[in-house]
Amino acid sequence: MELTNKRVLVVGLGRSGVASALFLKSHGARVTVSDSKSEDQLLREEIPRLLDQGIGVETGGHGERTFQNQDLIVVSPGVPVDAEPITQARALGQQVIGEIELAAQFLQGRIVAITGSNGKTTTTTLTGDLLKAGGLNTLVGGNIGTPAISLAEQSMPETVTVLEVSSFQLEAIHTFRPKIAVVLNVTPDHLDRHRTFAAYVDAKARIFENQQGDDFAVLNADDPTCVELANRTPAQVFWFSRKKEPEQGAHVLAKDIAFQRDGSSVTIMPVSEIPLKGAHNLENVLAAVACGVLLGCDATAIRGAVRNFKAVEHRLEYVATIRGVEYYNDSKATNVDATIKALESFPSGVHLILGGKDKGSDYTVLNDLLRQRVKRVYTIGAAAEKIQSQIAGEVVPSGTLEKAVKQASSAAQPGDVVLLAPACASFDQFQNYEHRGRVFKELVRGLQDSNQ
Repeated sequence: MELTNKRVLVVGLGRSGVASALFLKSHGARVTVSDSKSEDQLLREEIPRLLDQGIGVETGGHGERTFQNQDLIVVSPGVPVDAEPITQARALGQQVIGEIELAAQFLQGRIVAITGSNGKTTTTTLTGDLLKAGGLNTLVGGNIGTPAISLAEQSMPETVTVLEVSSFQLEAIHTFRPKIAVVLNVTPDHLDRHRTFAAYVDAKARIFENQQGDDFAVLNADDPTCVELANRTPAQVFWFSRKKEPEQGAHVLAKDIAFQRDGSSVTIMPVSEIPLKGAHNLENVLAAVACGVLLGCDATAIRGAVRNFKAVEHRLEYVATIRGVEYYNDSKATNVDATIKALESFPSGVHLILGGKDKGSDYTVLNDLLRQRVKRVYTIGAAAEKIQSQIAGEVVPSGTLEKAVKQASSAAQPGDVVLLAPACASFDQFQNYEHRGRVFKELVRGLQDSNQ
């Protein structure tokens, strides 16, 4: 892609928008960044940096002429691709792509792309660790924190780039072609943006769009939607499963993880050596193992990487034990299915903090687990009233995370668990799920200090 003297508009001044703008400018483009949010709502510290590079910055709305006469429009993941200015630009024949597509034009080597409703970050991080342990030149980024475009200059022909990709990013691809495309699971999420589950599934399925017969698709054999998605890729399909033994792929055999291919099986490691809590993390490990084997890593390297892996921050992260009560931060549980997976990790005695910004979710599906494993639910944020109307059991309307933590710590008995697994987005009271998780940990540590 030739960028010299091209007029390029970047829509969205988030992390990936800033990275895209700087990359485009460094390659000779004439760049403008536009965001409908006010300057106070954005990465304010980045604006002087952009201006210093000669990049135009427009905030607080899009001007009438902003989208006109652009050679290329790069849309950040947080910007809906059906937003009116984007739709109009596309109708006028202007080229509209996402940041992940821009990165695909410049990344050298092979790409492993990992998507799913839950588990993406853990699996992406672990896969990166496996490949590094296996001796591969590996970069890790995407929706995990480091924008994919920021990795382009570091990549070489022998590089394997492991990317976490979201449905929002996949909506705006054209040529993006992963050597390995992984779909961990697909359950209802982001329905406030995609509107229907079918549309959400279609967005996820775009990960296979440009694959060919010598590529690989790694899918969850225990997830009905993933099984259906196998029909949408021309790539070679490899499965992972904790419940059955697929002809091709990673699975649990007796008490070990094994990988089967072309009629032969290799044992990778005992399940008991996995350091992560929960059945969902076993699935994440199986998916990462499949990627490692398909890219030529040996069993010893894979086993060592898994054994040494630490839980990713904000993903069922152990925080502390105070007066016999364990505290876990699963702020990344931003949908109902993620909260279900978190609850399944604890047999009983859970004090659950739920709430935030609703994403069009159905909270009634939590009720069986709430009855079986949860002593009390503490609701916070904008979704609290809806949650309270849909769930059973004892519910405490806390309003804020600070109040919820105090109330839960007062009620919890030794042997209980206080779990932040909110089933909602964070944007009503926090900057993002990381901010919410950090605040939770600070509140818990405050309890810890007061009990010393």
